[in-house]
Amino acid sequence: QVQLVESGGGSVQAGGSLRLSCAVSGVTFSTYCMGWFRQAPGLEREWVATINDYNRTTYAYSVKGRVTISRDNARNTLYLQIDSLKPEDTAMYYCAASAYRTCTGAFSYWGQGTQVTVSS
Repeated sequence: QVQLVESGGGSVQAGGSLRLSCAVSGVTFSTYCMGWFRQAPGLEREWVATINDYNRTTYAYSVKGRVTISRDNARNTLYLQIDSLKPEDTAMYYCAASAYRTCTGAFSYWGQGTQVTVSS
């Protein structure tokens, strides 16, 4: 059974930082493309960042320079460091896994999400 469990969300003031984690089980983590997505109330889910099996990273323009995605294959864990948080970063953040190791295909597995709330 594949499980993705996010943690690390919370309520912070603008300008603060958070580090989100995603513990993954049930797949060979090191061979998967991993991604972070977010969804704010009333809006569609949007892609934030991805990291492939060679640790190549890509970022959405809206977060580039403030966000770092990383992975620890020994711990089967994905991370998202978010700095200089803005109120518009408020959303539910989801991690996802794709068997397309180069991140060129759909994400098959999703976590339940962790809430990030940023106050001004």
